[in-house]
Amino acid sequence: MAWCLHIACTDSWWKDSLESEILTQVDSGIVTNWSKAPPRFPWVTLTIFLLCCGAQLLHLGLTPLAQNAVLELGGVLPVQLSAALSQPGWWADYRFLSLFTALFLHAGWLHLLGNMAYLWVFGMPLERRLGGLGMVVVFVIGGALANLFVVMRLPDLTSPIVVASGAVSAVVGAYLGLFPYRRIGMLLPLGLFLQFARIPAILVIGSWFTLQLVYTILGPITGVVAWWTHMAGFALGLIFALLLRAIAQLIWDRT
Repeated sequence: MAWCLHIACTDSWWKDSLESEILTQVDSGIVTNWSKAPPRFPWVTLTIFLLCCGAQLLHLGLTPLAQNAVLELGGVLPVQLSAALSQPGWWADYRFLSLFTALFLHAGWLHLLGNMAYLWVFGMPLERRLGGLGMVVVFVIGGALANLFVVMRLPDLTSPIVVASGAVSAVVGAYLGLFPYRRIGMLLPLGLFLQFARIPAILVIGSWFTLQLVYTILGPITGVVAWWTHMAGFALGLIFALLLRAIAQLIWDRT
């Protein structure tokens, strides 16, 4: 409820899109304002970043046999969980903890670096808006539900899946839902030089979403990365943000 009040009070609920975006940027610390307190530090985003990097470093220090064991224990095994879902008391099965442990595992360094880049860019402003608890809900709950979606979508898959990408995609979706008019600073290659430009977030996320959609349709589904988690996580994050905005609208209308 505090998230909704915060959104409703600081943005006047987006009555004018341009004005609301200015207020959003001021409140997020992107536009400085001497009369406002400094933006809160994104401790949750930093903690997730360090946990993912630490898990990858520990994983590399293991023997190949131990690495496979970690993936099987910490990753999501759809064939096991889908079978457990049909049993009574499935919610008490310890194997469902893998829906959460898999959020911090990665298939390799490229997978890790890509996810951490998106987490850092979109997670920091999102946490400053929602607070630490809101960030935990989006990343952990959104990611776990995305993993569960894969279990139901690919119930016969026997390979372990590490799907931190589902949680990061939930962060990207929530960002788009809360900051649809935000611009993102990027370095664009122009010949031999790099030019800094501020690109609308909807274009950046739209290109990313299109790429995920192509991979979902044409990419492999037997590896350790399931592209369906990206789509599911993005949709869950976007739905969460839109619901939050709708609740904030109701609160604003009553005040």
